Amino acid sequence: MSDDTLAPTATVTFGGEASRPLAPALARGFRCRCPNCGEGRLFRAYLKSVEACAVCGEEMHHHRADDLPPYLTVFIVGHLVVALFLMMDETFALSMWAHLAILVPLTIVLSLALLQPLKGATIALQWALRLGGFGGRADVIG
Repeated sequence: MSDDTLAPTATVTFGGEASRPLAPALARGFRCRCPNCGEGRLFRAYLKSVEACAVCGEEMHHHRADDLPPYLTVFIVGHLVVALFLMMDETFALSMWAHLAILVPLTIVLSLALLQPLKGATIALQWALRLGGFGGRADVIG
């Protein structure tokens, strides 16, 4: 599905600046692509973001994803794994070792698979809302 076919749930406009539709930006970020153009890569390594988009030149170095991506990852994976554990416990007569043999690798794989896309979506959210330096002016603290 193309980014252009996504209907934005919110459009962010500040003064006379161009709007930044939230839904396409989040979709691009979740795919680890530049939230501005959707073409450039957002990461140069697993969790290291690029300094700027190689396609459109949008600067990414000032993002402040911090703890939100790991928190969201723990929240999502925890709910999925606990629900799966409860379902498996009611459905199958497995030993605790069997549960551990299934659920521990699943937890690790899900965590590693979700962490980068969630960080990309967090960066895209900041870009769309013009937070963390994406608004063209320094953040004021205090």
